[in-house]
Amino acid sequence: MKRRFFRRCGHAPGALSLEDQAAVDQFRALLAALRDPNPWTPAQTQDLAVRVGPFVERAHPRPGDDHGPDIIAVALQHPGGSYTPYGERYRKLGWLRCETTTILGAWNPAYAPLTHAEAGLDLPDDVGMTPAHYGVHVEGRRSDGTGYTLLRIGPYFQTWLASRDADRLNTELEGKAATVVPGYTVTAKATPFDVTTRATTTRTRPTPASSWRPSSRT
Repeated sequence: MKRRFFRRCGHAPGALSLEDQAAVDQFRALLAALRDPNPWTPAQTQDLAVRVGPFVERAHPRPGDDHGPDIIAVALQHPGGSYTPYGERYRKLGWLRCETTTILGAWNPAYAPLTHAEAGLDLPDDVGMTPAHYGVHVEGRRSDGTGYTLLRIGPYFQTWLASRDADRLNTELEGKAATVVPGYTVTAKATPFDVTTRATTTRTRPTPASSWRPSSRT
């Protein structure tokens, strides 16, 4: 005959075992965190708790990258931290655009039981967030600090690719940055890709410097 073993009932006589007490304490902490989440405000850099379907995930915001009060850029994190051996699936997603309405508040370790990882599940292919892409801006600056964005390149799906191309452009401009466009110092920099400038963004080869024209004042 197959015998079934059950965990002790909370009404059983005697004190709770250490294991049972730990489970009770964890559940109480979870309820408290859900009932009274730590507040979060834009521009803060601490990790967040965000809803991903019926789950809650840890997310790290990208400082300075927001698009008004409704969307910020985040990277989903394994509940154990960004460098946990089991966090590769999270890191592959890169930066994502997160609607602020999905943010519960600041991350609290008590939320860990609500994550995919704690449930033994991989993150779904669709986490309900679009990629937060990157771009390269080639800018011309006057000596008084004013200037123009001469060229926008993008989107890039990884920040290191945008940084690499910006470095390559700056290497090509080395020694010529102050003369390639008269009256301007020309430099390239990696920057968050702004979808609102898609009409003036290109992935084609840059045009010759002699034909550059300022496209937008900054």
